[in-house]
Amino acid sequence: MRVILKDNIETLGQIGKVVDVRPGYARNFLIPRGLAVVADEGKVAQMKHELKVAEDKARKVRASAELLAKQLKDLHVEIRAKAGEGGKLFGSVGAADIAEAVHKKGFAVIDRRDIKVASPIKQLGDFRVPVRVHHELSVEILVTVAPEETPDA
Repeated sequence: MRVILKDNIETLGQIGKVVDVRPGYARNFLIPRGLAVVADEGKVAQMKHELKVAEDKARKVRASAELLAKQLKDLHVEIRAKAGEGGKLFGSVGAADIAEAVHKKGFAVIDRRDIKVASPIKQLGDFRVPVRVHHELSVEILVTVAPEETPDA
């Protein structure tokens, strides 16, 4: 029986591929779970069209992500934090703090979940922090953690 895969299946292939499987496997497993549909001429043409549209959309998303990555490549943000002797912070600087600083620079599309800080920053200094702009593309930004300026009393 010929079916069109609607999901990636490791043993059969990728989305949109037309494969021959045993009728029982198709009727009892693939089709009821929505993993495949019976392949006829109309559905094959429709699936090819949907794949073309999805590829075009993915290409546009990738292009906009590359443009954003070029803009972020030279980004430098500064975060002020309370620090004690030896440059040790009272608290830490995490992804949410970095995201807020990036937003202030005009990049509102960056979410805190896109910022990949290995562990919270607990020292003053400069740090290279990776930012995911696309599932295939990351860029590093420079984050400077500086001491808060205290008003003279």
